[in-house]
Amino acid sequence: MMPNRRLILISLLLLLWPALSWAAEGDTPATWNQLSPQEQQILKPLRDRWDSLPPERQQHLREGAKRWQTMNPEQRAQVRERFNRWQKMSPEQRQQARQRYERFRRLPPEQQERLRKRMEWFRSLPPERRAELRQKWQSMTPEQRQQFRQRRQRNNGAAEDFGGRPGPNRPERPDRPGRMMQRE
Repeated sequence: MMPNRRLILISLLLLLWPALSWAAEGDTPATWNQLSPQEQQILKPLRDRWDSLPPERQQHLREGAKRWQTMNPEQRAQVRERFNRWQKMSPEQRQQARQRYERFRRLPPEQQERLRKRMEWFRSLPPERRAELRQKWQSMTPEQRQQFRQRRQRNNGAAEDFGGRPGPNRPERPDRPGRMMQRE
């Protein structure tokens, strides 16, 4: 019976070894001097308090620094703009943004992609048109918004429901241009 116990113990240790070593690495914080010169340059604003940050926060920041290094100047400008918007948000607005992001993450990949395409379409509109559509949405009652969402689902997300142009998967419908705009 003793050899079986020993075999089970050895097998168990071999199975758990990767998890144990991973957990040990994650708990060990990196000192500022252990960062690469590129990481130090990117994370320079955090230098004075780096050693006091929790290990998981340090790891998150290091991963962000690696992503930053792979970005082109346009992508970096977009990230700076998003960061500036985030900084200007109230705590309530930040919480709402986090909740929206969590809801988005829970969506099926197809639905996430559909939403990304809709956002891309919206961003491609001229600023005046975007402002007009935002105003229209904000002036709707909750019931009207719900009806709009249901109509979009029935029409497979057709852009024309909100007075937009048909997209690549949405054929022209000359008999029904901007149905919602005609109902005003």
